[in-house]
Amino acid sequence: MSEPVTRFSVLVVDDDPLVLATVGAMLSREFEVLAAASADEAEQILSQREVDVLVSDLKMPGRSGLELLDWARTHFPKTMRILVSGYAELEDVLSAINRCQVFRYLLKPWQPEELLQAVRDAARVIALERSHEQLLQQNYQLISELEKRVQERTQELERANRLLEAANRQLQQTNAMLEKLALTDELTGLPNRRAIEQLLQAELRRRARYPSPLALGMLDVDHFRNINARYLHTGGDQVLVSLARLLTSCIRSTDSVGRWGGEEFLIVAPITELHGATVLAERIRSAVESTPVLYDGSEIRFTASLGFVAVNHDTLVSSDTLVYQAAAALKEAKARGRNCCVVVPLATQAGLPVVGAAS
Repeated sequence: MSEPVTRFSVLVVDDDPLVLATVGAMLSREFEVLAAASADEAEQILSQREVDVLVSDLKMPGRSGLELLDWARTHFPKTMRILVSGYAELEDVLSAINRCQVFRYLLKPWQPEELLQAVRDAARVIALERSHEQLLQQNYQLISELEKRVQERTQELERANRLLEAANRQLQQTNAMLEKLALTDELTGLPNRRAIEQLLQAELRRRARYPSPLALGMLDVDHFRNINARYLHTGGDQVLVSLARLLTSCIRSTDSVGRWGGEEFLIVAPITELHGATVLAERIRSAVESTPVLYDGSEIRFTASLGFVAVNHDTLVSSDTLVYQAAAALKEAKARGRNCCVVVPLATQAGLPVVGAAS
């Protein structure tokens, strides 16, 4: 018999009754929703019961949302904090991030799915943290029990050793889970640079035993600084998050994509020759160009440049060489005016120029 699913609690704070009713109706399908019309009312609720997620408006009569979130951070640090504002002032953004340590900062008019997804993400982080705490507590309790039994009953050493091995296996599983988190890019949820490098190395080891073609691509968002300048870093972050989802949908299940750094992404495409790499690169480029990002009530349209290098099945190559030549192809794509793809075969001779056809 399965245990009942716990509904996370969400406290919504806004001086507009219509906003409270609208947000409450949207979130109540998945969460236990509490409402407060002011910071003082919200503090009373927080002082009386545990709240998992706090969603507060910035501008309210009396104390502001920033003051409430800062108070909540001090008194209830485990409560995830989300700030909603119709004012895109950089000072408020920095204060929310640095002083209040908010989980998300959303600008009005927000899309319902955007707020719902932010609360879902906060609940997911809470669930993961609680799971980690529970696993660690279980490990500590098991190890303490084993130490006591070894001291009191040396004749049960064999049995205690078996229990200790079980505890070590559980600890290894916990460490593996933490290692997985360390290999994930916090913003996009994709493998980070360390992880995608490991995936590339694993694929190179596999094809050394079982020869097959391979393609490696590097993508860079065109004029990303302009996006950050116009929409602030929150808009730029939204572009990267949406781009990560788009790249995941464009590649095959056997392919891998990770965030290389900043606005650059690396794509590992096993069993892919030159023509297949060209098709893949153009599919990604076209999808990026035709998929705007909804942010703050407007569409952010952007493009990307891609550089791919393709390796024949019988050619051994290092990861450094592949990354270097993919980066060179990307540089060529940018030189050709951006929003294009340059796909090249592996240059196997020292000094061989990198050339390719733009898509």
